[in-house]
Amino acid sequence: MGGGLAAASVLRAPPVCAAAGDFASFLASFRASARAAGISGATLDRALAGLAPDPRVVALDRHQPEFTLSWAQYRASRVSPARISQGRDARARSAALLRDVATAYGVDPAVVVGIWGLESNYGTYQGDFSTVSALATLAWEGRRAALFKSELIAALRILDAGRLPTARLTGSYAGAMGQPQFMPSAYLRYGVDFNGDGSCDIWTDTADVLASIGNYLARHGWQRGLGWGAAVVLPPDFDAAHAGARSLAEWRALGLSPRRPLGPPEAEARLVLPGGASGEVFLVSENFAVIRRYNASDFYALAVGLLGDEVVA
Repeated sequence: MGGGLAAASVLRAPPVCAAAGDFASFLASFRASARAAGISGATLDRALAGLAPDPRVVALDRHQPEFTLSWAQYRASRVSPARISQGRDARARSAALLRDVATAYGVDPAVVVGIWGLESNYGTYQGDFSTVSALATLAWEGRRAALFKSELIAALRILDAGRLPTARLTGSYAGAMGQPQFMPSAYLRYGVDFNGDGSCDIWTDTADVLASIGNYLARHGWQRGLGWGAAVVLPPDFDAAHAGARSLAEWRALGLSPRRPLGPPEAEARLVLPGGASGEVFLVSENFAVIRRYNASDFYALAVGLLGDEVVA
């Protein structure tokens, strides 16, 4: 999960560095670990048959961006007029469903829409990598082997339970799946069959997609009735030493008034200055930290909140 999928087409895949026999040895060792974890032999036969390293996955994993976007650049690309417009259309199509999700999980529908928009552009771009192949490639390559082996086991648990066929498990090169871009372990923990049809489908079923996002937020401590944050203007003589967490009442006493209600006076909030002292300033609540559980980035959490606010405005 993480706010945008890399475009594989822009990278030339380097030759895979290890011999095919090395991958076969990895699969043999992994198969033993998976069997010890309770995965059936039949599932392993189906999922691992004919598997080979995917050079596109290796290319994307080795060629992470060499620069960091500024807040202004990040904001412009994630909270663009086109994404806002598409979000308003998506929200209109799913208005009743978003209300049901908000009622069921006590979450802000604007934030649910913001995550949906950042993760997969409202389902229009989910990635087309085989989740099993991508995770096996990354577990074999070794940079973060333990993480990806664990996620591969989780993907096999999904298959072992008969929830979905192998071909349905698709997503990003790093194993994030479907419209919410859930890793397999997150799918198992937080995926919701909201329409009760017997399957949690985060790829094509909007009800399951939005409810799964709502459930994720709720399970990570979302507080009903508390806004994520809002822009503020610092008083000219503001002392940066006041930047720690304080109650909303204390912030108001210091001359900072959020541009929209955030919550009760006793609710805690802190300042975020994504572009530095001379740029935008936001007062964010404890729900901002919940958004960061989806992606541990202030930029990401701010973009989710701002995009959602624009979509529902």
